[in-house]
Amino acid sequence: MEMILSTPSASFFPSCGRTHRRPESPWSHPRKVIAKFDRVLHPKASKSRLTLNAHQRTCECFDLHRDLIPYNDAWSWQKDIVREKIALIDANEECPDSLIVLQHPPVYTLGTNSTEEFLNFDPKDSPFSIYRTERGGEVTYHGPGQIVMYPIINLRNHKMDLHWYLRALEEVIIRVLSSTFSINANRVDGLTGVWAGNQKLAAIGIRVSKWITFHGLALNVTTDLSPFNLIVPCGIRNRQVGNIKELLLLLREAKNSIHFDKDSQLIDITFEALIHQFAQVFQVDIHQKTTPPPFLESLKQAPPSSPG
Repeated sequence: MEMILSTPSASFFPSCGRTHRRPESPWSHPRKVIAKFDRVLHPKASKSRLTLNAHQRTCECFDLHRDLIPYNDAWSWQKDIVREKIALIDANEECPDSLIVLQHPPVYTLGTNSTEEFLNFDPKDSPFSIYRTERGGEVTYHGPGQIVMYPIINLRNHKMDLHWYLRALEEVIIRVLSSTFSINANRVDGLTGVWAGNQKLAAIGIRVSKWITFHGLALNVTTDLSPFNLIVPCGIRNRQVGNIKELLLLLREAKNSIHFDKDSQLIDITFEALIHQFAQVFQVDIHQKTTPPPFLESLKQAPPSSPG
């Protein structure tokens, strides 16, 4: 059984190659924004009725959250793990869960049925590499400052329901934003992902093969949003893309913000919160892998792979 179910993704960072003037941000008028987004700055407890797993299981976590891993290498790695898990299932053997956490160099990705109408440039003259993947959804951008989580999990161990899985991924993000950063995040009817006010902070795009998931979620932490000016993110024209850092600057104005001196600190704080909430929502024990996968060593000696 092969299934595709995903949504427009979001992701980001400082442009490499070409530079593009960033339009004036609505955040440049903090007092007006604070009034407009009062509900964002003063969150309420999550009202989610998400049904959690009844049994605690183990999930191995490959922690590369400080590393920029070329998209094609991470994509191939996911597919290798999926094949291994499907082989275990076919052999009636135990199939544990896995989680990859990393960042990507600047890249645009499209879903299986994405159209080029949402690209505001000639694909032959793209500022970054472009990949068409097997996930659903339209075009998105990934780049430094965005934490990407790729859960490669066996839904037989949880709940064989793709809508439940999407809501569970959203729940992880909502809990992180609320409990760690006091940001009132929410879902939007008819759309997948996580929002604060009119800004999309996290996108989700998945593929499921024989109930094994891959691809996943992307949360904008310190990402430069200017590369999004060259696309219609997720094919959604009437909404914006945001990141945690800019919202925290507003919260700092309101004297209600978590303190961080460097972007790297904010990345670390977000990563720890994501792992904690992922373990809570999916009710798994996270076992972090201290040995990097073999392909990382080769990346140190070879240039990033070219687009497929």
